[in-house]
Parts: sequence; C-alpha cells; structure tokens
Amino acid sequence: VQLVESGGGVVQAGGSLRLSCAAAGFTFDDYSIGWFRQAPGKEREGVACINSEGITYYTDSVKGRFTISRDNVKYTAYLQMNNLQPEDTAVYYCAARYGSRWPEDGRGNLMAFAQHWGQGTQVAVSS
Repeated sequence: VQLVESGGGVVQAGGSLRLSCAAAGFTFDDYSIGWFRQAPGKEREGVACINSEGITYYTDSVKGRFTISRDNVKYTAYLQMNNLQPEDTAVYYCAARYGSRWPEDGRGNLMAFAQHWGQGTQVAVSS
C-alpha cells in the first residue's frame, strides 16, 4: 500500500500550489481521501476530505481557498490551494480511510484516523 504526495514547495503569500496524492495497493474507490497538515509545534489538523462519491468537507480556515478532488481512474487525489497565507505553512499529508464517511470530533474537525498515510510534503508560504 502506498500514498505518495507531491507538489509541495515555497510560495509567496497569495500564491497557489496543487498537491497530488498517488495511491497504489488498495481499491481506491472504497476509500475516502483526506488531507491533513501539521505545522511545527502544533497538532495534526484535518484540512479537507472527499469520499468516493465526491462529497467534500473543508475546515473553516480553508473554505473558499482550497479545493479537494479525486480521479478514481488514476487513483489520485488533489488539493488545489489558492491564496495561500503564511499560516498555511505545514507538512501536508494525504490519508485514506475505508468507507464513505470521515469521523469528526465534537467541534466538527476531522479526526486523524486512517488506515493509510503518505509521507508528507512540505508547503512553505512567505509573507
């Protein structure tokens, strides 16, 4: 089983990046895909997720700026990030969770429970 992220880098505030998550070794259609991020000294945070039917979730801080999508033929998920801000700086992780629903905590945040995780890709946004 593999999840491999790519597309991270360094951008100036207001810039854009597109992250990709290439999956292998499991039936992609059976899994929801989530993007999480972790900044230094902070807990891992759920950013967005999408199930196999295309239903999406976004954390409030990225709504209107980030778009999650998936290609079930290419076994790849994407995170288009626009209008990036310094507070978006983090390592971004792709995760795959079996089923069509990603659990949320009592505050509506995605819980970092998944069967498969990628190794992460660094995103740095300069002001």
